[in-house]
Amino acid sequence: MLLNEVLPLLVQYWPLVLASVVTGWLLNNKFWKGLNKYPGPRLAGYTNWWRFWDVWGRHHQWTIIKLHREHGDVVRLGPNVLSFADPRAIKIIYGLNKGMTKSNFYPVQNAVSKGQRLQSLFSTTDEEYHAKYRRCVNSAFAMSSLVNYEPLVSSTMGVFLDKTQELYASTGKTCSFSQWLQYFAFDVIGDLTWSKRLGFVEENRDVDGIIAFLQHFLSYAGPIGQMPTLDIFLEKNPIRLFAQRIGLSNTVFPATLFAQTRSNERAGEIQKIKTYGLPEDQPNPRGVDLLSKFAQAAFDHPEFMDDTRILTSCNSMVLAGSETTAISLSSVFYFLLKHPHVYAKLMKELDDAVENGIVEARADKTVSWAESQKLPYLDAVIQESFRMHPAPGLLLERIVPPQGMDILGHFIPGGTIVGCNAWVLHRRPEIFGADVDAFKPERWIEARPEKLKEMKATMFQFGAGARTCIGKNVSLLEVYKLIPSFLRRFEIELEYPDAEWKTHNAWFVRQGDFNTRFRPREVSV
Repeated sequence: MLLNEVLPLLVQYWPLVLASVVTGWLLNNKFWKGLNKYPGPRLAGYTNWWRFWDVWGRHHQWTIIKLHREHGDVVRLGPNVLSFADPRAIKIIYGLNKGMTKSNFYPVQNAVSKGQRLQSLFSTTDEEYHAKYRRCVNSAFAMSSLVNYEPLVSSTMGVFLDKTQELYASTGKTCSFSQWLQYFAFDVIGDLTWSKRLGFVEENRDVDGIIAFLQHFLSYAGPIGQMPTLDIFLEKNPIRLFAQRIGLSNTVFPATLFAQTRSNERAGEIQKIKTYGLPEDQPNPRGVDLLSKFAQAAFDHPEFMDDTRILTSCNSMVLAGSETTAISLSSVFYFLLKHPHVYAKLMKELDDAVENGIVEARADKTVSWAESQKLPYLDAVIQESFRMHPAPGLLLERIVPPQGMDILGHFIPGGTIVGCNAWVLHRRPEIFGADVDAFKPERWIEARPEKLKEMKATMFQFGAGARTCIGKNVSLLEVYKLIPSFLRRFEIELEYPDAEWKTHNAWFVRQGDFNTRFRPREVSV
């Protein structure tokens, strides 16, 4: 028998056999599909371990900017991964009806309940499932719904401003501003989702350790998402999931338990909405929260929107609804403090707006959403902060359809992972000017209409296409209300003006060592 002859040779020469197999695997990776013609880090063509370790280093956004500046518009990040830097690629890769699907990077971020993965709008790779799901909840996140949510945001914002006065402005204590802003963002999510603040601001603490869990989870998901198979051996281990399904393990995904506990407090009310729909003759002055909207979606679409998907929707608000908004808020305040002339210019716009009646002179110095939309320099500052420090710091991966496709003159074989990185797109000199590494809000004021349109089309902090972040409008509502309201009420200064903050790219690029002090702002308007 041939096997009897070959097996002893394999055993005798196993080191040589193993070396040959590994060499063959590496060479296949390098030259597979002809992607070896694209430049990139030397090791990246052979193995995904290169991008795993680079993302694990927590500064991948700077790596990829450097790579594109060295190698051009297409860079190979893995044996089967290409990064595109040309903004024109956005419409091709993320446009409607292009046949692209999300890669296995995203299911790594599935929550788990009772041994079952919870497919969210964000994490699902099934485009048909996504389309059905989005149709059910789309109205809850539409721009027209902002009028319902503003009272909820205003409620939490008022408490946040008062607690800032009590804890910091009146005491002179140093504030870890990024953390404090995340407490605000989490309490807004509580108010928006369950009409109940969760206690982060009032108690000045991480309730149930959920923020610590979230940061740990994202720090896991970022690098593991570069090699998703690892997740099968770790967090989504089939044996562990099976044990949960049959009751041998009671482990519950902390974010899921967090969302479930809050939702259970209103189980009776939600069951009525699922059965009869939202009452149209009982207006709610505080606004209709998202849990009620998700229950209404179950009433409208009972064949799809079940209890599991209501829970998944609430869970998504916990996982994604606070981190990105807190990052954006921190960015605006940080860049203002690092550029005093910008800070002064914005304060003049705010004071003039109050004096001219554009912004109402309220006793609590808050600014409404509608008023914030009439402040062009505020908008420029926020847009420039989004440009300089977008929340997502990794490639937004998509898989090329089986037949392959042309991307800006490059025929990319089917099955290849392609994508764009917001940090790279936001620093394109032909779009934003030669000074792309400088914080300059004026670029948004001085741009001609056609250039401004091009700049806005290149902004990628919320993604693009059908999979654009569904919570975009809610996040913008928080940012545009809190920034001017906080600035009108408090003067802010860095604890150490010459120090730089530290960033941590855990998929979302959060900030640390952003320490500030506040003083009540005394103005006549």
